[in-house]
Amino acid sequence: MLCRDFTQKQHFLNTFYEKFFQGFSADVADTHGIVYTPQPIVDFMVKSVEHILKTEFGRSLSDTGVHIIDPFVGTGNFIVRLMQDIQGTALEEKYRNELHCNEVMLLPYYIASLNIEQEFFQRTGTYLPFEGIALADTFELLEQEQGELFTRENTERVKRQKAADMFVVIGNPPYNMGQINENDNNKNRKYETMDALLKETYSQDSKATNKNGLSDPYVKAILWASKRIGNEGVVAFVTNNGFLDGIAFDGMRKHLEQDFTRIYHIDLKGNARTSGERRRKEGGNVFDDQIRVGVGISLFIKKAESTSETAEVWLYSVDDYLKAREKQKLLTDFRDYTKVPMKQAKIDAKHTWLTEGLHAEFDTFIPMGTKEAKAKKGAAIDVIFKTYSRGVITCRDAWAYNFNRNILTENVRRMNDTYNTEVDRWNRQENQREINVDNFVAYDDTKISWSRDLKVKLKRGTIAEYAEHKVRISLYRPFTKSNLYFDRTINDVVYVFPSIFPTPETETENRAICLTTLGSKQSFHCLMTQQIPDVHLAGDSQCFPFYTYNEDGTNRQENITDWALAEFRIHYNDNTITKWDIFHYNYALLHHPTYREKYEMNLKRDLPHIPFTEDFWGFANAGAQLADLHINYASVPKYDGLKYIETPGMPINWRVEKMKLSKDKAQLKYNDFLTLDGIPLEVYDYRLGTRSALEWIVDQYRVKVDKRSGIVNDPNRVDEPRYIVDLIARVITVSLKTVEIIAALPPL
Repeated sequence: MLCRDFTQKQHFLNTFYEKFFQGFSADVADTHGIVYTPQPIVDFMVKSVEHILKTEFGRSLSDTGVHIIDPFVGTGNFIVRLMQDIQGTALEEKYRNELHCNEVMLLPYYIASLNIEQEFFQRTGTYLPFEGIALADTFELLEQEQGELFTRENTERVKRQKAADMFVVIGNPPYNMGQINENDNNKNRKYETMDALLKETYSQDSKATNKNGLSDPYVKAILWASKRIGNEGVVAFVTNNGFLDGIAFDGMRKHLEQDFTRIYHIDLKGNARTSGERRRKEGGNVFDDQIRVGVGISLFIKKAESTSETAEVWLYSVDDYLKAREKQKLLTDFRDYTKVPMKQAKIDAKHTWLTEGLHAEFDTFIPMGTKEAKAKKGAAIDVIFKTYSRGVITCRDAWAYNFNRNILTENVRRMNDTYNTEVDRWNRQENQREINVDNFVAYDDTKISWSRDLKVKLKRGTIAEYAEHKVRISLYRPFTKSNLYFDRTINDVVYVFPSIFPTPETETENRAICLTTLGSKQSFHCLMTQQIPDVHLAGDSQCFPFYTYNEDGTNRQENITDWALAEFRIHYNDNTITKWDIFHYNYALLHHPTYREKYEMNLKRDLPHIPFTEDFWGFANAGAQLADLHINYASVPKYDGLKYIETPGMPINWRVEKMKLSKDKAQLKYNDFLTLDGIPLEVYDYRLGTRSALEWIVDQYRVKVDKRSGIVNDPNRVDEPRYIVDLIARVITVSLKTVEIIAALPPL
């Protein structure tokens, strides 16, 4: 193939390099987020930077003193494209002294050098080695102690770069938050100085509990760039869209407002980590569908003489349903940011940028819970519940859960033996401080599933001891109970649940409302449970129990505040109201379609706030009905409208391998022997996130083999062969009755 112009050549080299790493070294590609930038994005960003320099600073890319750096240069596309907009008379000076870039991997470093040198040769007819590129990790350069970086020449390049006053930072930083499975031993590396800076700024000022999103390299890149340009300059990055509205990014948004004068962001959508209609609206990913995260173009402007205390933030989002190439064409048509029809964000006191759909009165309602109230424990006021907790996070579900108690016991014992062997081996090391635990432990998916927390426990010398009483019943997914090995070693995080359901006996009297947590991509939903819930029961669940206990099951305490009880009694002038009534009132109101629809955006940003309604008892009684229905789902009457169609000539067989609904969802193929017909379509109106209750049963009650460990999880019960087919009929009853109760709720 003959590449006749720059665009063709760049596309060819980028595609070659991307495919090389994705195929030959997928772990490196994953760690560094290797997918290279389509040319229309690069063109748009370069033109936008040139316009900003001209209109905001009276300068240009060609001016002396405008140092430019691409800190994650890849194959050099941004630098090459910048050179094309630099005047010929200024090009050699810029090329020699004011164009800078870093690349951490050797192959793209050489490709970038060749690309940049070839562009200079084409423009000038002269070959001149490009000395502005360094083989270096941009974040690593912040560290104080550094020896020689590969070669003396490379070290000198780094020194010159660090001494330069950067005015423009441009590029496509990696945005890969980290490995999914610790056994891959392929995590993003840590940077002592960069991580400390992140902790002191974006993380410290975040009110979120889960701040994992701040570990993403693109977040570090933005923070690094904001410091690197000093008092003024321009930053142009391709970024993940997550920082625009993510709960964990409130502190980051606060600092961006303080650090910059104006911010422009073009949301190109393409988030494949969504589902249903939301996924279709996201459209194609502008990176030719090679990545799953939604991305955008961020332009940050910092002016030294600005008198404004906070930045203006201007936002634009492309239309729904656009394909990748349509988005690229849109950028080409816009040419630069000035042609984009942006709207100024109305930033609130919580540093929320995307405020459309938020209702101010939501904040006047009583919060179900707050972090501040949790910290006060028994002295909590101004909230309904004293404490709440996320569901259990095992980080090794295949090992810690199983439908079969005996198989679970075998798996846990086998993993404990492997883990304890590694603890013993670690304890016998004399130079533990010098050993990287990631490289020390033995990785064998058939014997153990490692996580960061389990490695920390290993380093502490924590021993895993099997105990029969730790095998508990858990509500793993909606209407799906499983055996759980409930243990602080095998489970990464148990949160407050040792004080919510400390013993099996407490399951008979305690209940918890589990609901979708902040920032969930799923629609809001909730479910009552009397068992320990998994964190993914209802999205990333937050659970509000009625009682809490000591971990031995003693000292039962009501979790609804006395303050809330007094407020409800005063408001309704009714001293017969109890805390159980308030508990059920909450549960019913959280199911109300008007509440969910009107406050959809608020519920993505905050835990539910509960309003007073005109009909307290209408909600409280309905909530009690819903609670009993959802708790006792396995014993409700079976739906009697089902038709059981048997395959002629086949023996009776209740065993499930994998069930399948028909296209019209009126039939369910149970197995080769049996098909269930006559499923009312109203069943599918009761939804918990992305699925109806019945669809959760179809999804969960199948024989699964974990790919990594080979562990089999079989829901069939030898002692109750009809359990699954009867459960289906019962969940249909639960669904129809739930829809009926919700439809009869009082108006809000």
